[in-house]
Amino acid sequence: MRVLIGSLLALWLAAAVPAAAADLLDGVDISGSLKSLSVYSADASPFTAETVFSLNGLRLDLNPRLSDVVSAEVSFAQQLLWTSRPELVSLSGNQVNRVADLETVWRQGEHFSGLTQIDRLNIRGETENLFWALGRQAIGFGRITLLSPLDVIAPFPPDALDVDIRPGVDALRVNYYFGKAGQVGGAVVFGDDKEHNSYLLTAGENVYNIDLLLLVGSLRGRNMVGFGIAGELGKLGVKLEGSWYRGTEVGRLGGDPCSRFAIAAVEGWYRFDNGLVLLAEYLYNGYGAEEPADYLTVATSAPLDEGLGFLLGRHYLLLGPSYQLHPLVTLNGLVIYNIEDCSALVRPQLAISLGDNTQLDLFWGVTTGRGATRDSLTQLPVMQSEFGSAGDSGGVLLRWYF
Repeated sequence: MRVLIGSLLALWLAAAVPAAAADLLDGVDISGSLKSLSVYSADASPFTAETVFSLNGLRLDLNPRLSDVVSAEVSFAQQLLWTSRPELVSLSGNQVNRVADLETVWRQGEHFSGLTQIDRLNIRGETENLFWALGRQAIGFGRITLLSPLDVIAPFPPDALDVDIRPGVDALRVNYYFGKAGQVGGAVVFGDDKEHNSYLLTAGENVYNIDLLLLVGSLRGRNMVGFGIAGELGKLGVKLEGSWYRGTEVGRLGGDPCSRFAIAAVEGWYRFDNGLVLLAEYLYNGYGAEEPADYLTVATSAPLDEGLGFLLGRHYLLLGPSYQLHPLVTLNGLVIYNIEDCSALVRPQLAISLGDNTQLDLFWGVTTGRGATRDSLTQLPVMQSEFGSAGDSGGVLLRWYF
């Protein structure tokens, strides 16, 4: 009898659970990705050492529709890392723009480690003229492609290989749209402490086919103002952006390197008749150092610690060429050139489409410039250039979306 009752119960669960799950997931958009990045980095002593690592990630995105105008967004992410040098490559969360601890790093500092996190968790509403979102979400400002001075909340490094998904931050955001391209809005981004909260107002409009963007407020304790202009000069696309800051904790360990600094850039975009597309940008990096001897001070300052910036010097030229060799094969490139110390990162990248949802990237980065040395008295490492102190590196990135 027990066997019969158990069998009937098992049959009932087999029929009821899928039906209940189907009802629960009805109207929920489900997507995600599997990614695998394997990298080899050559030795560039005394700052680095020969390193091999493999980073593999699974992401699941759920977008339930709660009503005609309200929806939700939930994303789970799992990353697994193996590295030959745990002291040089490790997993860490993006805490500076997050007030809620929704992540766990396990086996940190070991050869094999993992990061489990909720990268999206928000509710949002949208009508014809109004958009709002509350919770962990993606926020991006600015229109310059290579490195935007207005992308101040969790931006990507200029040499990032995978920029498909922006890291989530904890925020309240509201935007009101008017006319053909006008918008005003505001965002409150909550940090790991009150000093890292950001309060920003934005406004944008298109005037005579020129996009205008204004950004003002307080960025993690710094008063700031920024603007952007984007338009065309014939076949040449031109973008100009700038942001100005009043520094905090100036001169202290982990503070800003100067009391006032600016970050500004101009970018041009042009498509040649042979199909070659070229992006070129000049960047003024106001918090950066003018001399290599001061690079280590900048590297430990607040802009880099918070992810506001990633470069150590003051003046840069960035190039991003792209050429389609075949409908399924594209050759991309990246050049970051430090104008003052004459060092550079040059990285060609071959993007191969393996299907509608699968892409394979092969890349190799070459660094040039004066290599690091050791002080004759203290034997401490001394940087002579930014990129000359780093080794060449290359690898494979495989992405599958579902």
